[in-house]
Amino acid sequence: MIRPVLLYPDKRLRRKSTEITRFDEKLGELLDDMHDTMIDKKGVGIAAVQVGAPLRAITINIPDENGEQPLENRVEIINPTMFLCSGGVLWNEGCLSIPDFNEEIMRFERVGVTFIDRNGKERRLEAEGLLAIAIQHEIDHLNGKLFVEYLSLLKRKKFEKEWKKSRKN
Repeated sequence: MIRPVLLYPDKRLRRKSTEITRFDEKLGELLDDMHDTMIDKKGVGIAAVQVGAPLRAITINIPDENGEQPLENRVEIINPTMFLCSGGVLWNEGCLSIPDFNEEIMRFERVGVTFIDRNGKERRLEAEGLLAIAIQHEIDHLNGKLFVEYLSLLKRKKFEKEWKKSRKN
């Protein structure tokens, strides 16, 4: 089921998400809905908080070489903990909660994360490239942080002005 995506400046996006302790059918439905919503909105990642569920869950599906996002490529990360952050790279990011706005953000080039999958099994993943960027972006959502907070003060003010203007139109 496709769920509505919370849009900036909705205060719920600033709320820190809570740990997941029940790995049941309800969690599976949330993860499936998150994936369906992300694909419908043409995203590569989404956090549960973006669909109004302030829980520490994200789903990511990086497009393959044909631009497709097959279900078997989906990565679901629950209760993540970063254990590796190295390098640095400027990446042009966007966000489903801030549609039609992209900006270059400095991110770690390589990350490692421990997490739990939908079945309650502990996992470990090391990533680079777009997957590493998406993991960082979505974990920020779990912590109540949006990518625009990484902008310089000047760029942030410009964004705020343009965003308000675009929402009036």
